[in-house]
Amino acid sequence: MPDIEAPAQPTPAQPTFEASLDDLEKVVRELESGDLSLERSLDLFSRGMSLSDACRKQLEEAETRVEMLIRKDGAMQTEPFRPEK
Repeated sequence: MPDIEAPAQPTPAQPTFEASLDDLEKVVRELESGDLSLERSLDLFSRGMSLSDACRKQLEEAETRVEMLIRKDGAMQTEPFRPEK
């Protein structure tokens, strides 16, 4: 069986998924408050897009790791991760 690398730990430049999601929620709340200048709104929107992209990438990496770990009939086979709805 091939060695599976341990998940990379976030570096100071790469916050955890949870921290990024928390920051994104704060950005959304501030944007929804409506009492912002145009410049502040644009800054927050830009920050929110960056956070959203970072979260998406981390989720894609996690999905890839899940696919790698799924075993079927005693052999390692990839299978898409489909959360129950």
